[in-house]
Amino acid sequence: MRQGLTRLTFTQFIITLSLLTVIHTAQALEFKAQKVTNGVYAYTGPLTDRTPENLGLNNNIGFIDTQAGWVLIDSGAGDAAAKKLHEIAKNIKDQPIAAVINIGSQDHRWLGNDYFSKLGAKIYAHQKTVKTQSSMFNQLLDRLVSKVPALKGTHKKTADIVLSENSNTLTIGGVEMQLNFYGDAHFPGDSALWLPKQQVLFTGDSVYVDRMLGVHPWSNTITWNEAYQKMRALPAKFIVPGHGQVSDWEKVDADTGRYLAKLISTLTEAAENMEGVGSAVDANRDWPEFKHLEHYDSWHPQNLNRTYLRIESGL
Repeated sequence: MRQGLTRLTFTQFIITLSLLTVIHTAQALEFKAQKVTNGVYAYTGPLTDRTPENLGLNNNIGFIDTQAGWVLIDSGAGDAAAKKLHEIAKNIKDQPIAAVINIGSQDHRWLGNDYFSKLGAKIYAHQKTVKTQSSMFNQLLDRLVSKVPALKGTHKKTADIVLSENSNTLTIGGVEMQLNFYGDAHFPGDSALWLPKQQVLFTGDSVYVDRMLGVHPWSNTITWNEAYQKMRALPAKFIVPGHGQVSDWEKVDADTGRYLAKLISTLTEAAENMEGVGSAVDANRDWPEFKHLEHYDSWHPQNLNRTYLRIESGL
């Protein structure tokens, strides 16, 4: 009898644990936007990698309410992700998607363009962003589909309206905005969207909050740091980073600005002293002020390595 009760209790425990796991997963994967300020909303993705469950939406996406309909800041990682963003927009206000503005070239910033274009949305982007999108499409899609199979079959669709100035003023549905290019960063052609009246800045992948920024072989931390300093001059009250919570400059400086500045100053000195990449990485593995950032242990050594090599190549 006691053994039967023990088995029953254990079975109940497993069932309860399974139900809690399902509930937790459902809550964790809830797709919704938060209000940033009047007429401006943001979906903030998880700090984890792309998964089949999050549809590659582990980044942040903007929603601007205009008289013409929604203006989306980036379009998600393919049709399935774009459909989810469309649902988010409808849940806030059921109106057409008037435009999509791409502020980056990474997969989850623009591979949903085709979906929204078929709905009648005009796609905007800076010419440097479009150049990177076009050259990296196959590479990005192959990597994305290996992680999120539901995004297979995504078609390439770049901007209908390509902008070329470093600062481009647009008015869509009565809302003034600026698409600004400050310099190559996480990807070549990364840009930012500034709403001067609302004092909202969508930084794209030039800013990471709560998680460690990533330096890829094609990233340029020298120009990234310079771009950040230019962007920093904006009187933004609300900053929607590429990843992480909506923040202010104090938080953004702590998680991105000071990290970029330290990378450049520390590794420039190391390269000028010909310390060698291995020694430079080993000497700088422990930066305690940034250890709170998600993925610090995996990304920080790579960031040191690639930044040193880029600086060294320019000496």
